[in-house]
Amino acid sequence: MTATVISRPAPRPVGELAPRGPRSLRLLGPNWFAAVMGTGIVANAAATLPLQFPGLRGAATVVWALAATLLVVLSVAWVAHWARYPDTARDHRGHPVMSQFFGAPPMALLTVGGGTLLLGSDVIGVTAAVAVDWVLWTAGTVLGLLTSVAIPYRMFTGRAAEADAAFGGWLMPVVPPMVSAAMGALLVPHTPAGQLRLTMILLCVAMFGLSLFAALVTITLIWSRLVHHGTPQAGMVPTLWIVLGPLGQSITAAGLLANAAPAALPDLYAKGLLVFSIVYGIATWGFAMLWLILALAITVKTYRAGELAFNLTWWGFTFPLGTCVTGSIVLYSHTGANLFAATAVALYVMLVVAWSAVAIRTARGAVRGDLLRPALG
Repeated sequence: MTATVISRPAPRPVGELAPRGPRSLRLLGPNWFAAVMGTGIVANAAATLPLQFPGLRGAATVVWALAATLLVVLSVAWVAHWARYPDTARDHRGHPVMSQFFGAPPMALLTVGGGTLLLGSDVIGVTAAVAVDWVLWTAGTVLGLLTSVAIPYRMFTGRAAEADAAFGGWLMPVVPPMVSAAMGALLVPHTPAGQLRLTMILLCVAMFGLSLFAALVTITLIWSRLVHHGTPQAGMVPTLWIVLGPLGQSITAAGLLANAAPAALPDLYAKGLLVFSIVYGIATWGFAMLWLILALAITVKTYRAGELAFNLTWWGFTFPLGTCVTGSIVLYSHTGANLFAATAVALYVMLVVAWSAVAIRTARGAVRGDLLRPALG
């Protein structure tokens, strides 16, 4: 089916009419927050990894601190970017590719917030960690719900997309509520008992559904695009890994909500949620492993062709893979199956390798200044 193109002005290239100024600030986009997400998931996954050894938690805490610092630095820089270069900021908001990455800032807030509760409590204490997590979770949830509505709305009512336009980045605006559901489950025990706690867990379950169905529709579009139009250009190949994000994060969210349910729901519903988390989790885990193999095969093929040049989309190799680690961890905790424990450890090793490679290249590109330009388009 050929898409009908509405006669409207095409979006300006990102940063085309930006005023002069430091490139590092003028061209800063929301896609940079993927670095916080990828760094934070390395720390969070380590906190509950089935294989624990001396020094792991300490190293994870250092990585959490790095993610938190990066979040603060990028947040301040992004606010300054909006204040000083509003034209470029509006270009980002209207760009068909860059606009999708507005889902990254709320997920960065949520990831660091969860890490604060899991690891930061060792440094600042439980009371302070809970307070910080509440602030970050609330901000991330509000922003995430906004992106899950605003970005699809702009896609539905703006310039019609080409038939081959679907890519992994289309998932970025709708995944934040799933991250809110997972990280919110950690806060359920810290919510006052009664209606507030009940409301909290019900909101998390509702956000789980909101994100899940939107993601399933989008994944179908991405699969269709690959079947009918082939693999994307080399620079977009890493975005195929983003599909793992809603899959792994939904497994994680279902499992963590099942853990929190006994403190908030009647026994019957708590047991039902546990059963659901296991059945849904195993089925979804199977599809996630299929997609992981497909994405890996396409990435290797592109690399062997010498076409996989580094850009910020490489952060797509980290956070989505990390959600498969956390999803495998919760399945292991509920089933006791060594299959999931072994998978979690193996994928975590893969995650650390990927994160190290991407982080080093990102730092090098940031220092040199050649990376601080529009990643796509």
